[in-house]
Amino acid sequence: MKVSIASDHGGVDLKAFLVKALSGAASVLDRGPADKTPCDYPDMADKVACDVAGGEVDFGILVCRSGVGMSMAANRFQNVRAALCHTTEAAVMSRQHNGANVLCLGADIVSAEYAAEIAKAFIATPVDETDRHARRRAKIERAGRLSDASGLMKDDPEVFAAILAQTEQEDTEINLIASENTSSRACREAAGSVLMNKYAEGYPGKRWYSGCLPVDAAEELARKRACELFGADHVNVQPHCGSAANMAVYFATLKPGDTIMALSLDQGGHLSHGSPVNFSGKIYTIVPYTVSKETETIDYDELEKQALEVKPKILLSGASAYPRTIDFKRIREICDKVGCLMVVDMAHIAGLVAGGAHPSPVPYADFVTTTTHKTLRGPRGGLVLCKEQYAKALDSAVFPGMQGGPLENIIAAKAVCFREAMQDDFKEYARQLVANCKVLCKTVADRGYRIVSGGTDNHLFLVDVKSRGMTGKDAAAALDAAGIVVNKNTIPYDTESPFRTSGIRVGTASVTTRGMKEPEMIKIGTWIADVLDNIADTAVQERVKREAKALALAFPVP
Repeated sequence: MKVSIASDHGGVDLKAFLVKALSGAASVLDRGPADKTPCDYPDMADKVACDVAGGEVDFGILVCRSGVGMSMAANRFQNVRAALCHTTEAAVMSRQHNGANVLCLGADIVSAEYAAEIAKAFIATPVDETDRHARRRAKIERAGRLSDASGLMKDDPEVFAAILAQTEQEDTEINLIASENTSSRACREAAGSVLMNKYAEGYPGKRWYSGCLPVDAAEELARKRACELFGADHVNVQPHCGSAANMAVYFATLKPGDTIMALSLDQGGHLSHGSPVNFSGKIYTIVPYTVSKETETIDYDELEKQALEVKPKILLSGASAYPRTIDFKRIREICDKVGCLMVVDMAHIAGLVAGGAHPSPVPYADFVTTTTHKTLRGPRGGLVLCKEQYAKALDSAVFPGMQGGPLENIIAAKAVCFREAMQDDFKEYARQLVANCKVLCKTVADRGYRIVSGGTDNHLFLVDVKSRGMTGKDAAAALDAAGIVVNKNTIPYDTESPFRTSGIRVGTASVTTRGMKEPEMIKIGTWIADVLDNIADTAVQERVKREAKALALAFPVP
């Protein structure tokens, strides 16, 4: 048992008494002060709060004349629950019910002997783990979703209103957007940290600005963790987004006009894979490949035949709306026959790859690009992994080739998400994500809706709603009115425009992060079918919205 203790000058005598009184029951770390020279209580509270928040000690004790100032100061820290207690009963209750981990005492309020009794009762009392108290403690922590931005209530209420609206939307709706997820509070803290203040053009150890040692450390952490997580030779963590990551690979390996083969946008590809309205389609010669009309999956024999005819410089795989496992080994074999580079955009499946729920492209590909949000559930940003032989060309393409100063705060948040993805519970999340998607897909299919390719192997699936007499635009709008958020999406060989579409895309990343499992997927799938079966019935939408909200509130966003 380790206890960190501190006081201000008004609590020095009581602190000294407590250090001796507790020495037999715990290992006591005395954070000062050593004498009664005037000092500021927030400074002393910070020391103990940091010990507790960082997990260096089991408990903290803070003493000032009233205990009030110390409790206010300590409670500014996440993972610190400081309680002002002047009776043993209060100490026991604050531990049992509230999970308090810092005891605050008033030297002018209680005697030294009674203060020692209070402290001993505090550290000896276990936390009550029953549901009602655990639920309330969780709500204390969840308040951070607003308290993190609470200063904006006064400083910029209009921006705070937008944050509040987003928070309420996340809390009360079922988010099935396949490209969205919910990052941890730790990721959000890193993204909003003082690291955003530093200009750091260049790379760690080779910056154009001085004073970069702290951001160098953060970027090196991100680089090393990404290499370890994905088993890559080299990584560049500076791209601002997935499109920038793809651009960096193109700039590192191609000249304008060179040929890229990639999955067509209307077949499940991405804008940055060669759409004519995107930079990729404007600068390079794009030859799209398609899925089989019969199976709506990639026909690797046909892909090989086409690639041998086209002879592209890059064969690009990966998609934004492809529900099946991609055979990276087979694609490597095709690239070797063609003599082209193998590039994989795994933005959608990166979390599945990290968690072992989808085969990794890294052993096969020359370059792998990804975003760090989506299934990886980190900050919004990009990443490029590559073989060592391409490291110099890649880094030069990112800086100075296409970007200036990197977003070091976002890079730090990437480092946080990579560490999270290395934990055992992330593997369970990835497994559950796929399991949830299969159950949700089957539930919708069992209600008579045609699923593109007949099912799913990953975190998303596509529903052909045109076969039931509606457009994707109308279907998404009806579900949105019912508190279930999906997006309209083209399906292979779509006859509708991209603004109307014949399908919707459904994903399970966000709901899985919230802790939902198979039973909840059956409920959600049933609601989806109920709404689409009665697409013009506002009464059905209102009923589903009430039920969806109740479910969402039962699974709080982290």
